[in-house]
Amino acid sequence: MTSFGRDAQGDTQRDGQADEQPEGQPGGQRKTDRLPHRDVYDAVIVGGGHNGLVAAAYLARAGRSVLLLERLATTGGAAVSTSPFAGLDARLSRYSYLVSLLPAKIVRDLGLRFAVRKRAVSSYTPVERGGRPGGLLVGGDEARTRESFARLTGSQREYDSWQAFYGTTGRVAGKVFPTLTEPLPTRAELRSRIDDEAAWRMLFEEPIGRAIEEHFDDDLVRGVVLTDALIGTFADAHDPSLVQNRCFLYHVIGGGTGDWDVPVGGMGALTGALAEAARSAGAQIATGHEVLRIDTDGSGAPAEVAFRTATGEGRVVGRTVLVAASPRALAELLGQEPPLPAPEGAQLKVNMLLRRLPRLRDTSVDPREAFGGTFHIAEGYAQLARAHAEAAAGELPSVPPSEIYCHSLTDPSILGPELVEQGYQTLTLFGLHTPARLFEKDNQGTREVLLTATLAQLDAHLAEPLTDCLAFDADGRPCIEAKTPLDLERELRLPGGHIFHRDLSWPYADGGTGGDGATRRDGATGGDGVPGRWGVETPYPNILLCGAGAVRGGGVSGVPGHNAAMAALGR
Repeated sequence: MTSFGRDAQGDTQRDGQADEQPEGQPGGQRKTDRLPHRDVYDAVIVGGGHNGLVAAAYLARAGRSVLLLERLATTGGAAVSTSPFAGLDARLSRYSYLVSLLPAKIVRDLGLRFAVRKRAVSSYTPVERGGRPGGLLVGGDEARTRESFARLTGSQREYDSWQAFYGTTGRVAGKVFPTLTEPLPTRAELRSRIDDEAAWRMLFEEPIGRAIEEHFDDDLVRGVVLTDALIGTFADAHDPSLVQNRCFLYHVIGGGTGDWDVPVGGMGALTGALAEAARSAGAQIATGHEVLRIDTDGSGAPAEVAFRTATGEGRVVGRTVLVAASPRALAELLGQEPPLPAPEGAQLKVNMLLRRLPRLRDTSVDPREAFGGTFHIAEGYAQLARAHAEAAAGELPSVPPSEIYCHSLTDPSILGPELVEQGYQTLTLFGLHTPARLFEKDNQGTREVLLTATLAQLDAHLAEPLTDCLAFDADGRPCIEAKTPLDLERELRLPGGHIFHRDLSWPYADGGTGGDGATRRDGATGGDGVPGRWGVETPYPNILLCGAGAVRGGGVSGVPGHNAAMAALGR
């Protein structure tokens, strides 16, 4: 993900407390509270991902009795840190890996000891033109970025257009981001708040491809801009559903600036802090408890939640039940048909540990700068269009697009002292346009083919093969792991491996247009078509959706957890 906000590196103290925090257990919080003998809880929360933990902390701090049930042995969901490589002290953010959408309000409200750190460079995109390696470097300082644009394109026009384009998105971000933790505005209210008809049309009414093509001429620059419309979303730049616009919007409004920051200590530092905040406020957290069913009569009477553990089954009752899982999971727990269409993820996630960073063919850029920001690979505008067309036709992209970055350059605390001293670094790669359908016949074989092809695209810009730089674990295996949408569905129960649980919604309520995720105030819903104030409501008055599939969900934000807690508290 590309950050188009401030370039200066430094820590953002989202709580005003100490910079770096101990991460606790690498895979998340492992402590399990014994279930107390209580007939009815004020709130039962299904799922211990970061949104469930946010909801638990808010409700417990408000004096409610709270029980959170988590299927896995640890809390944190997709926002965890683990040590995947045997014998090596490297704690990687295994699934989600950058922070932008987490409001400082949530960190302050819950007293979280959590910090993020700015990346010195926003992005680097290598390209070979005229037989010479080069690239576009965004960040460092304005003069250097301007010079990089001029060297790539031969004039100042693209840089001036870049400044104007992101000036517009920055103004929209400053208006939209604060609304995410407020009652859901109507479409008309949000449009009035933005108060810029050209920006509204560009982002909310016309395919983002049109604006990109109107603002920029260079194919590489167009591609860099488009990537934020495609992270976790399988779409063309001109998709008439505007699903790519919704993805783009959430990628440029974070924090009111669009910055994508590095979590100090890894994602596990955030979810560890959230679990501690919930427990210290009195919430009960029970891991290893898989919820099987939610029984409710629809009247608002307390609901019964059935669960299974390693030793048997049990039941608890909640006056309100908050489901920090996908809308499909919610439907299944209620004994209903899951909503259609079924979600489908479209990404390849790769984690690596290197003995050293590889050298680049473009010798004008230090590898520490290139990999310190988002390193775009095969993400020219035409390349992205071709990759989407091939995948839509049922084929793996012949030139797989991806982006990569090095967490440990910005935050070396995720590595043990010996690894830091020896120059080890982590790399996180996120591949685009690889929908789950491509892996259904042979997940393992297709994963290996795609990984090889993806790394080959990276190697084309390196002065040495990446494999020469890989570390080896205690068993002599190279330190690289890749996960397809089917792997994410199996490990985390993300429906179809979709990292947002389903296509992102607009951050407003309105009359709705079929399946585009838009809803209205008299039908604002995390379910579908039910009255609601916060966008987390379902057809049942005391069942709330607080996972990424809620309106204004997606990404590591805690927003659905906050909003579901506010709905449960009647605010």
